[in-house]
Amino acid sequence: METRGWLLALWLQGLALLWGRAGIGLAQLSTTASPAPAQACSEFSQKSCEECLKNVSCLWCYTNNTCIDYPIRSILPPSSLCSLSNARWGICWINFEAVIIAIAVVAGLILVSIAVCCCYCCYCRRRSRSGPDEEEERLARKREERRLQSLQRKHERKLKHDEIRKKYGLLQDSDNPYSRFENE
Repeated sequence: METRGWLLALWLQGLALLWGRAGIGLAQLSTTASPAPAQACSEFSQKSCEECLKNVSCLWCYTNNTCIDYPIRSILPPSSLCSLSNARWGICWINFEAVIIAIAVVAGLILVSIAVCCCYCCYCRRRSRSGPDEEEERLARKREERRLQSLQRKHERKLKHDEIRKKYGLLQDSDNPYSRFENE
């Protein structure tokens, strides 16, 4: 049970680091991470919030200016102990309500962005599998038109060449293709 309490305290301290104590650095984190004999939180009552919150396991309540032990068994302090709007932990200028709202907004943004990415990826996959799009169809139609025009021109050339061959007697009869060519 003692280990879980320290893990929660470390987690809450990491949360406090995210909310403005990042400038202190890892040196303080490593010194507070090891269990050391600390003063009781009640000794800091009627003093200041900053002095109370130097101890990681303490919670400051603005309603009666008391420093109390953080309730480790529950994630949030119960309202019978101190209301969320008046409870401070880690930083004196931010209350638990703001922390909860901020965490909910960040989590919501992350979930929405994941949902948008998933929908976008599914849409792209479906679109790529659905076959050729309009641009490809237009290009295929143009290609087919050019091929047909080319075949038509080829046929016209063949007819013209056949006329020339017939004019000069070079066209063979279709009845007897092996007939002998006669000079006159």
